[in-house]
Amino acid sequence: MKPIIGVTPDFNAGDRKEWGGREPTYFLRARYIRAVEELGGIPLVLPLLSDQATRRRLLLQIDGLLLTGSGPDLPPSLYGERQRYSFELVSERRANFELDMVHLAQQADVPLLGICGGMQAMNVACGGSLFQDIASQVSTSHEHRQHTRATNLSHTVAIEPGSLLRRIVRSVSMRVNSSHHQSVKTVAPSLVASALAPDGIVEAIESPAHRFFLGIQWHPEFLFDRHPLHRRLFEAFLRAARATNRSTGR
Repeated sequence: MKPIIGVTPDFNAGDRKEWGGREPTYFLRARYIRAVEELGGIPLVLPLLSDQATRRRLLLQIDGLLLTGSGPDLPPSLYGERQRYSFELVSERRANFELDMVHLAQQADVPLLGICGGMQAMNVACGGSLFQDIASQVSTSHEHRQHTRATNLSHTVAIEPGSLLRRIVRSVSMRVNSSHHQSVKTVAPSLVASALAPDGIVEAIESPAHRFFLGIQWHPEFLFDRHPLHRRLFEAFLRAARATNRSTGR
């Protein structure tokens, strides 16, 4: 049976010039949907519900949770800091929903894959922090916003031995794309870093205590159809979700 994958959209609360302007609007890059569908899952775009009991009920209807990337960033207040640099903030509605869904997925051991901002949300939800602006805060950092298309590879990441990520891709390293100005600063206590960029920036995090709880800083939805290692990420996520599907009888 095909697993149902809940996919988080971005949200314009009516305060942006683009993506609906003054009209509250959900939006989502179609590549996320395509990756899930082509590799054997049923993508379900999730409404950003505000009631926790309803969120819990929603989680019980899906077999895996995909936290997508976003242009705007999490408010630094969520990890105990004031905003030190100028950047657009993700809507409060989306931030609250995603952080709560991370906790609910952990409690129910529902497979979770976080991509780019989704990985950052996972880390913050679990008690970690972020670099608000890599270039300003890490003097030895490389460029993490590539100037070519996201379908191109940008740099290499080294993958930790014994990690879930290493078992999935079956490689000590892999080439990735890169489109972010923030990153994990302090890894949350319950998580571990499972991949690093050459400049030491954390590129993947995971939870050893869960079946599949993995965050990656790059965007495999642009790469899965041409690069086998990135395809394996989605395939492994969907395999874990199928196990959820079988165990619940849905």
